[in-house]
Amino acid sequence: MSKIHAAITAVNGYVPEYVLTNHELETMVDTNDEWITTRTGIKERRILKGEGLGTSDMAVPAVEGLLKKRGIGADELDLIIFCTTTPDRVFPATANILADKIGAKNAWGWDLQAACSGFLFGLATGSQFIESGKHKKVLVVGGDKMSSITNYKDRATCIIFGDGCGAVLLEPNDEGNGIIDTITRSDGSGVAYLHQKAGGSVRPATHETVDALEHFAYQEGQAVFKFAVTKMADVAAEVMERNNLSSDDIAWLVPHQANKRIIDATANRTGVTADKVIVNIEKYGNTTNGTIPLCLWEWENKFKKGDNLILAAFGGGFTWGSIYLKWAY
Repeated sequence: MSKIHAAITAVNGYVPEYVLTNHELETMVDTNDEWITTRTGIKERRILKGEGLGTSDMAVPAVEGLLKKRGIGADELDLIIFCTTTPDRVFPATANILADKIGAKNAWGWDLQAACSGFLFGLATGSQFIESGKHKKVLVVGGDKMSSITNYKDRATCIIFGDGCGAVLLEPNDEGNGIIDTITRSDGSGVAYLHQKAGGSVRPATHETVDALEHFAYQEGQAVFKFAVTKMADVAAEVMERNNLSSDDIAWLVPHQANKRIIDATANRTGVTADKVIVNIEKYGNTTNGTIPLCLWEWENKFKKGDNLILAAFGGGFTWGSIYLKWAY
């Protein structure tokens, strides 16, 4: 009997209409287009505008488009894993809110928080439910409204982040395609370098924390960059090595879109040439959990059945990992 793999059978994405350019940021903080582009590779990012809109409001069109592509109804979904750092609310889970909005009456679900590695961790988790035979249709969503936790007075972070959401459907595959191998890692000592200072149980919201601007993403850029360059590149190379893959065997490298220099370092470490590296950071910036599914969405029509893809990510916490998958359609 053939081994069952969890295969991506549909992908879709959504980005808000509003474009925040580097030139507009020049009017907000002491920065300029050349400085941002040189250090990050980002030219613009999308921002979700509108009162009362949250991450689930980007997920709805992304998922509805996915279901339409696949030709199934929301009631056929078994499980929803919503990977996000910016949930609609502390509770209930945004996965449950999304299920209600799209009419996924038969799905259970939860939110998964692993910072920028969340979507990759979500794929690794969702694949287990497919491989076990427990579920047939697992929806993995990756999305963030990073503008909700970005301080637009902090030039070190406001240039980086954007809003966006993508989603994939996992289904059983017995042809040898799908998620073949996963490597996931974490190191909690990284909390000092990338975190949100207030808003959790350690430091609940008060007038003082709000006045001190502690409810925004905080990072020590150099330390994070150093860790990310090493860990993301190494883990991508590791998953290739243990599956006896050379750079020639790889059709596409799909890296988390945090920084163009980190992407380049990962490509160099794996030996994958630039023409096989998926990059859209210049348009969307770092959408945290949204980067990898948005890349898959934009390049979907270039993928061929059986293509070898390497996914790699690094996030706050620290978290990092890589996935080797064979494209299934």
